[in-house]
Amino acid sequence: MDLTGKKIVLVEDESSLRELLARILSLEGFKVLTAADIASGLSLIENDDIHVVITDVMLPDGNGIDLTKQIKAKYPLTEVIVLTAYGNVKDGVKAMKLGAFDYLTKGDGDEKLPLVVGKALEKAVMNRQLSELEMRLDSKSSFSKIIGKSLAVNNMMEMAKKVAVTDTTVLLLGETGTGKELLAEAIHLASRRRKGPFIAINCAAIPKDLQESELFGHKKGSFTGANADKKGYFEVADKGTIFLDELGEMSGDLQAKLLRALENRMINRVGETQAIPIDVRIIAATNRDLITGNTDVDFRKDLYYRLSTFTIDLPPLRERRDDIELLALHFLRMNAEKMGKTIKGFESEFIQKLKFYSFPGNIRELKNVIERAVILAEGQELSIDTLPQELLGQGQGTMPQGAYSDDVDLWTVEKRHILKVLELVDGNKSEAAKKLNIGLATLYRKLKEYGIDA
Repeated sequence: MDLTGKKIVLVEDESSLRELLARILSLEGFKVLTAADIASGLSLIENDDIHVVITDVMLPDGNGIDLTKQIKAKYPLTEVIVLTAYGNVKDGVKAMKLGAFDYLTKGDGDEKLPLVVGKALEKAVMNRQLSELEMRLDSKSSFSKIIGKSLAVNNMMEMAKKVAVTDTTVLLLGETGTGKELLAEAIHLASRRRKGPFIAINCAAIPKDLQESELFGHKKGSFTGANADKKGYFEVADKGTIFLDELGEMSGDLQAKLLRALENRMINRVGETQAIPIDVRIIAATNRDLITGNTDVDFRKDLYYRLSTFTIDLPPLRERRDDIELLALHFLRMNAEKMGKTIKGFESEFIQKLKFYSFPGNIRELKNVIERAVILAEGQELSIDTLPQELLGQGQGTMPQGAYSDDVDLWTVEKRHILKVLELVDGNKSEAAKKLNIGLATLYRKLKEYGIDA
């Protein structure tokens, strides 16, 4: 295994010994970064890809045993070698119990150091390769719950898979019922945080005067009813992911505190001055245009830009009609099994009605429609008799005469409709998006798909 160029951090306060050990390891082809104390060592580890850390036990600002514990807690794939004083074996044994790779006695272990470091590097590289493989397998399985083969869904999935392996904040944009929480959880399960908690919060479901307490926690006696100290969702989600849905329902005061938490990676419980460090990834979601002020509360633009580092548009169901039958079949099987019924599929007219329906409630509405149909079904196929009246009453199966030419495929009809609306509003895309009842980002994507000059 080629270990040339792999990075090592050496934490040693004795300058002469530090320079000697660094020179010995550099001659072996390793890249050695040095530090004289724990603070400097941690700074190097946090800002670079470090495979192995070598640390003395006695340091000016602490000891190597505690440093070992910190490194293994935060960077479990990084190996640690501890340098102990002569005859002080108990320090080395304690470090090994905390996860250190090995320990060496200072002075006696200099000639052994390159060999031990080489073995530690081999283990670190192998564990990282296994972790990456595990992550790819987990990523594949985590996204398997998202059903669809349409171009819009494939594009969404590619974006989600790319950002999942990072720690970047994500903003999901989509109408109600498009599956934002499902996608957020899939991103979490495909990330390095997958073993940590996934906490989903609907901001609209929490009264505005309780939002800060719910998210950040509170101290006993900080307000009426605060009978005990309470952890907030951010503390509960430590080392994991927190999903903030219905972002536009967040109170103005909480927006300011969330922005500060994002910037400082610290929170304060209500009624408490001592800050609490947090290690949480945020995935947020909204079904509203937060920038143009289409919310009950003015949304801070600085917070929006901080949350929208990476945005993903979730297409509404009417833009992915090729997926309707796949989704319907999934919900059919799920509900038939739950209700103990044997239903093999759909009558052709049933699927035709579904494909021509606009589904304002998106996937959630389709799921409810299929559940209702399974309850009412008496045969082995779902028929139009099991569909709700509002779906049957739209008359979607026909196109108004004279409205368009003989080209009635969905692509042509939708493109012409967008062009007509743009003409109606003199090219104002924000106004066009409102009239089309879609997000501005969705409109821009459609303009690109249809080759319309924006």
